[in-house]
Amino acid sequence: MKYLLRGNRGFTLIEIMVVIVILSLLAILVAPKIIGRTDDARIADAKVQIRNLESALKLYKLDNGNFPTTEQGLESLLTKPATGLIPKNYRDGGYLETKTIPKDPWKNDYVYLSPGEHGDYDLYSMGADSARGGEGKDADIESWDMR
Repeated sequence: MKYLLRGNRGFTLIEIMVVIVILSLLAILVAPKIIGRTDDARIADAKVQIRNLESALKLYKLDNGNFPTTEQGLESLLTKPATGLIPKNYRDGGYLETKTIPKDPWKNDYVYLSPGEHGDYDLYSMGADSARGGEGKDADIESWDMR
């Protein structure tokens, strides 16, 4: 048993420095790739949220024969509207499992228009710049043009 303990003295300073240098090199190479992907992740998240809202809107229409109006908004997916076209077959508990209307990944409200300019409704996020239009990360994410 003594021969096992003799060779186990720990790491030398040089060995620790080599490990630190290797980890630093890995961080320098990997960090920029991860940091640059944040915008792509937010755009993908917005697309998923828009698709989820679209599914809820379609269920609403199946039950009630029409989409909520612009005035009723996305809130009608949570609570039965009291103005405009009052739904006759509104589902108890609403149409969203989360029980909240999500904000887009930039903490802004999604824009909902019904009737829309591109179909029965328009649903979109204005992207990172929170303004209509834009390119790249600032581009709008639109339900009718999801690529």
